[in-house]
Amino acid sequence: MEGQLQGDERLDDLLAEGLKIIQSPSVFSFSLDAVLLAKFAYVPIRKGSIVDLCAGNGAIPLFLSARSHADITAVELQPRLADMADRSVRLNGLEGRIRIVGGDVKGIAAVLGYEKHDTVTCNPPYFPAHELSDRNMLEEVAIARHELKLTLDEAVANAASLLKQGGKAAFVHRPGRLLDLVTAMRANRLEPKRIRFVYPKQGREANTLLIEGTKDGRPDLKILPPLYVYEENGEYTPEVKEMLYGQDA
Repeated sequence: MEGQLQGDERLDDLLAEGLKIIQSPSVFSFSLDAVLLAKFAYVPIRKGSIVDLCAGNGAIPLFLSARSHADITAVELQPRLADMADRSVRLNGLEGRIRIVGGDVKGIAAVLGYEKHDTVTCNPPYFPAHELSDRNMLEEVAIARHELKLTLDEAVANAASLLKQGGKAAFVHRPGRLLDLVTAMRANRLEPKRIRFVYPKQGREANTLLIEGTKDGRPDLKILPPLYVYEENGEYTPEVKEMLYGQDA
């Protein structure tokens, strides 16, 4: 049966989209960052082509499918995560709109086509490989979190190679890598156009960065209003509640 759970897998609800996703506690599950990126990125509404890099278990393609009728291709290096993503797509009856490609992000344009896609999203590993101090960390988690198989520069370069002129690439990362991101984007013909900083709550430092660039775009950077995740009482803010649970939250 397609979509059948395996081993320690569980089925979680994506409430705002009315979809379900297969997850496992023993591999890297999606986080709020995936939700934020999927809501932040520009996507063509009716037709076009979207590519999601570092797709994990397929959360971002599922979220994007609720915003766009474009064709979505998701690329994931790790076979187990790619298989989970593929089964989630089939479980939701979206195999006609979302395609899961198992393979390396590096050189992916040779597979999917150079400069032909409208949007690329990417939630890359956040931490340099040398910061991996826990040698007992599960391999799947280590690869997802640390630049063991893909550096930030490589992620940006391969995203840019997929985009047509005027196409848009959106990334989620840590604020401390902002200058690295901007430098890599401009080196690969991606002009930063929108930035939004995400804060745990008011009065705290930002801990997440959302940035979008346009292929061969003109310089015109907009800093969007801040996004706060939690109220002082620990509840999600209304904006985040709507992202997670829908308009009736």
